[in-house]
Amino acid sequence: MHPERAVLSRGLRLAYLIFALGTVGILTRLVKSGKTAELDAQVTEALQRKQNPLFSRVMHMASWAGFPPQSRTLPLVIPAVMGLFGSRLDALFQLASWGTSAISGTLKMIMKRPRPVEGRFRVTKANIGGTSFPSGHVINYTGVYGMLAYLVAQRVKNTAVRRSFVGFLVAKIALVGPSRIYLGHHWFTDVVTSYLLGTSYLLMITSVYRRIRYQGIKGSGV
Repeated sequence: MHPERAVLSRGLRLAYLIFALGTVGILTRLVKSGKTAELDAQVTEALQRKQNPLFSRVMHMASWAGFPPQSRTLPLVIPAVMGLFGSRLDALFQLASWGTSAISGTLKMIMKRPRPVEGRFRVTKANIGGTSFPSGHVINYTGVYGMLAYLVAQRVKNTAVRRSFVGFLVAKIALVGPSRIYLGHHWFTDVVTSYLLGTSYLLMITSVYRRIRYQGIKGSGV
């Protein structure tokens, strides 16, 4: 597969990083000062008004992989399988994509934002802990499954298989944000911040991956 497939230019990548991280800085200050509280509440109420059983099922399924024990095993199992049956370089970067967990944990300790509470909102019982800002589910999905989607797009030659797998992973990432709000575990600004941080991290590690992989290919004359 051609190494330039679906790759943003260096300028666009830098522009996105500046935009995303700048927006995260603004959101962090607004959340800390409580200025997003009403917006967050309104978004939660709007999503939770949806009573369609299919929508509810999809929302529950979207969050499943982010709860323990699967949230702690899948990010290790995926690169382990890659290392055994595929490229060690891919496995290493797939494992590195879980670095989003450290970003999430650090911000949670700094912000210490309370999660939504039962009463005004409906809070689904789940094995969760810690604080609310940012959403660990969202940032980890974006990093782990985003990297997996990137590697599939680069490695899988069969067009139908590649598009199906990438489409599934992108849908998984897109749905987890709304699911965290719908289940009453996170606020809207938690989710937005996690998407911005997760995509920024993903953009950086895929850039490093491309540099290492394709410089190696050029050096070998492939």
